[in-house]
Amino acid sequence: MAGPGSTSARRLGLALAWLALLLLAGWWIAPRLELSGDLRKFMPSAQTPAQKLLIDELGEGPGSRLLLLALSGADAGVLAAQSDALRARLADDPRFVLVANGGAAGLAAIPERLRPYRYLLSPTLDTTSLDATYLGDQLEARVQDLGSPVAALVEPLLPADPTLETLVLAESWQPADAPQTLHGVWFDRAGEQALLAVQTRAAGFDPTGQQDAVDAIEEAFSTVRGDSGARLEMTGPGAFSVEVGGRTQREASRIGSLDTLVFVLLLALAYRSWKAPLLGALPLASGGLAGLAAVALGFDGVHGITVAFGFTLIGVAQDYPIHLFSHQRPGLSPWASARALWPTLGTGVAATCIAYLTFLVSGVEGLEQLAVFTVVGLGVAALTTRFMLPGLIDPAPRDVADTLWLDRAWTRRARWPRLGVAGGLAIALLAGAVAWFAPGPFWQNDLSRLTPVPADALARDAQLRAELGAPDVRYLIALRGDDAEAALRAAERLHPTLERLRADGGIVGFDHAARYLPSTATQRTRQQRLPDPDTLRADLAAAVAASPFRDDVFAPFLADVAAAREATPLTVDDLAGTPLAARVDGLLLRGGDGATALVALSGIADPVAVARVVDAAGAQLLDLKQASESLVADYRQRVLWALALAAVLLAATVWVALRSSRRVLRVLAPMLLTTVLVLAVLRGAGVELNLFHLVALILGAGLGLDYALFFDHAGDGRKEQLRALHAIIVCSLTTLLVFSLLAASSIPVLRAIGGTVALGVLFNFVLALLIVPRPLAAAPVPRDPEVDAA
Repeated sequence: MAGPGSTSARRLGLALAWLALLLLAGWWIAPRLELSGDLRKFMPSAQTPAQKLLIDELGEGPGSRLLLLALSGADAGVLAAQSDALRARLADDPRFVLVANGGAAGLAAIPERLRPYRYLLSPTLDTTSLDATYLGDQLEARVQDLGSPVAALVEPLLPADPTLETLVLAESWQPADAPQTLHGVWFDRAGEQALLAVQTRAAGFDPTGQQDAVDAIEEAFSTVRGDSGARLEMTGPGAFSVEVGGRTQREASRIGSLDTLVFVLLLALAYRSWKAPLLGALPLASGGLAGLAAVALGFDGVHGITVAFGFTLIGVAQDYPIHLFSHQRPGLSPWASARALWPTLGTGVAATCIAYLTFLVSGVEGLEQLAVFTVVGLGVAALTTRFMLPGLIDPAPRDVADTLWLDRAWTRRARWPRLGVAGGLAIALLAGAVAWFAPGPFWQNDLSRLTPVPADALARDAQLRAELGAPDVRYLIALRGDDAEAALRAAERLHPTLERLRADGGIVGFDHAARYLPSTATQRTRQQRLPDPDTLRADLAAAVAASPFRDDVFAPFLADVAAAREATPLTVDDLAGTPLAARVDGLLLRGGDGATALVALSGIADPVAVARVVDAAGAQLLDLKQASESLVADYRQRVLWALALAAVLLAATVWVALRSSRRVLRVLAPMLLTTVLVLAVLRGAGVELNLFHLVALILGAGLGLDYALFFDHAGDGRKEQLRALHAIIVCSLTTLLVFSLLAASSIPVLRAIGGTVALGVLFNFVLALLIVPRPLAAAPVPRDPEVDAA
């Protein structure tokens, strides 16, 4: 017969083996775990054109890739030089597709190989001919340019471009409300900040790519700044995502450390053993790793939200070993205790898993990942608690039912009145009325309200956008076509209407892809207006004869025009690898089902009036804010249907397990009342409910169901009721402290989940005490005046 020493050694060996298995599983999962930050995975399928456009813009649109930079803290000349140096460094960096500061922007946008196409891209030939009169006027203007401060810019262009069509293009591509130019670069109105606009290659949903881009900008600035004391300020979706990601990581690390400390201290105090926290963590870790592995194997990538929410949601698994610890007593084998608890524990696990399985029918990949992670995690945590943890537990622990304070507390609770059906209905009706009639919107549809970006940072971003003339990020015009050519033609047809809107003050400016790449039809029309080589040579000779230029200087110009006459019109694919590609790709979305030309608007004075004019022209003004709100509403509708299905399945599961309508009602009542009470408190406090509150309500319901089930499991035996009370007190305290920390977070999402679950724990615990335990006469307990006084 093995002695106590050998038995302890065996338990220690099993614990170490379990830990080694977890480390091995983590080593296997790590290289297969591809984290994704694409928010589109947590959105339902778009149904309207505006919703489809919104989802594309969130992930890969130009707005999600744009970073706005402001240099300050030095005199204008120094800042201008730093702006040019910074642009030069970033322009050669493959992490960026566009770096603009107003300096040489047009020339840089047209690489040498595309310059013969300038007359096909420019609108000049729409109203002018390259005849002797026009060429003569242009050469006369060039003579004046050569005697002016711009001579250094003009002289290199003259042989190939005597009409300076390259500069005409550069000027036409500038925003209508572009910032002022000082020392050759953009500055704000006060002339105190040099401004740059940077478009990253990384998509907006790629947090790693955005972090790399931000790091590259900061590194480049530190090099060009020198000892000038200049400062760099950066705004935009990418910069915000990096800042929010860093803050979220810091808060998660802090909260995670505090959570661990709370878990360790409470379990060590509750069971007076340093082993309890370590053993209790093994099922939780097993469940987390199993959930990660399931999602990694079942999906292309694991979303970061899935990991964050998943570990929060399977936090309910920490209750499983607590119940086993609290119900263990001398003379009862841990295996026998686990067998006795398993029907109740299994019912709670099955019901909670069913609630999350309903997310599989939501049609949203992010929710499907969350369902798989949670169900697998909870299942593995429960199974390891049942079939592995008993082998590690001390078979002769202290019986928590012999605790004096617990016995007295239970005796006092027995004096409380029970909450009957009438009382429960009254509470439900009152709470429901508060939730329904509380002032303010019931649901929160504005995604921007969930951002943890400080209000002053958002205001600063709006200010820089106004200074740079960046387009409005809310309103767009979308023009659909069967292909890119059709979409470009649609943009060209709308162009006169947009010009009239700008002239009338309805908008300050606009931008569309056809400004940079005209349709093939327009390019061919301009080709036909180019003179043949002999005619152009004769007209140029006549113009040169009346000027101080030599007649052999402009041979490159003749060659360019001849090449443009015979060239195949440019297409989107021909722009690949050029700065023009970044502008066109951001305004011309191509897919398998056609193409969409976007018209970005800035300075909209009256959206309703603009929409009316645009509609009359056969187009549509899209409100992306309204699209996001309708998308959130659709998403919420799916979640609510999933929750309704979950409620039905959960009730059915509990009925199958208990086989008694009275017991089923007694077990479900605390959970149902808690849900209504939490809604009443949140709405009474003026909180608008969002999707994260709904997810938290599910978690709170799962916790409440466990409390009620274990009170019901205790039956009529006083000792069993005391052990159940001890387990539920430890479970609720642990969960309450953890989610209270989340409720104090500065991250709105964490705050919504934490506050909702913390309220749910409180209400579930109190209501379970008032409803579930069966009446039992109090055992005689010695009177203690000090305790009674307390």
